Amino acid sequence: MLAIVIGILSILIIIFVSYIVFLQLQLRNINQQLTKRLTEHTRQPISLELINKELNTLAININKCLKAEEILRLEGIREEKRFKEMIANISHDLRTPLTAIKGYQQLMKKDMLSGDQLQKLEIAQKHTDELGGLIEHFFEYSYLVNADLKYNLERINLTNLVTECLAESISSFEENNLEVHFEETASVFVLVDREMATRIIQNLIRNCIAHSSGDITVRIMAKEYAIISFANPLNKENEIDAKRLFDRFYTADKARGKTTGLGLSIVKMLAEQMGGNASALIQNDEIDIRVELPLL
Repeated sequence: MLAIVIGILSILIIIFVSYIVFLQLQLRNINQQLTKRLTEHTRQPISLELINKELNTLAININKCLKAEEILRLEGIREEKRFKEMIANISHDLRTPLTAIKGYQQLMKKDMLSGDQLQKLEIAQKHTDELGGLIEHFFEYSYLVNADLKYNLERINLTNLVTECLAESISSFEENNLEVHFEETASVFVLVDREMATRIIQNLIRNCIAHSSGDITVRIMAKEYAIISFANPLNKENEIDAKRLFDRFYTADKARGKTTGLGLSIVKMLAEQMGGNASALIQNDEIDIRVELPLL
């Protein structure tokens, strides 16, 4: 009798252990299918070979979550496409009337204006130029996100390129009462597209001119990457989120609604296109925007 009981228990234990092992195999199968979805970007639903109520419920819920995520992903792609098209359309629609406004302002300046009228006209022209710069960024951004960019990587002396761009912007720095301190170092060479690298530097310069509250320090460094650093003091009234600084139209000064526009978004986009990156560090009331580019 005891032998029969032991035999039955042994059979039950074997069945139970086998069932546990089979459950583990099914869980491993689920993990493998999820890993395949992540690594191979497939959209296959999770499937099981075992009829088990709890595991089937788990698989059903996982598939529901994956389907909901896929719907959100596709909707995000559609929204991004609509946003890009909107930028292109707005920039095109604004360019024509802005050209007319500038033309009429130039005609008015030729008339006999009083000192007060001339001052008001110059203020209007300043804001018109700012709007023109924003529209140009619209055009540049819409082109970059929609075009299949073809870039030509070549050996560039980054130190010389930064020096040239700074020299070309001297008048803009002087108009805004800003001084540039360029810390000269040995020449740093990078493997980049010259036009794209030039755009990056020009946008960094424009950003500093628009948002700096004091003199600007420019550095070129060579570590794992070549690093372009533009540092300037911050306006203490603004609370800037360094992680969001490269977002499109990120607003730091909410009271005035003044945004960073698209300049820094373009900087990050171009840097990543060439295998680099862009980041910002805020410390001691100073912001340091850094762009990493591949060393030669």
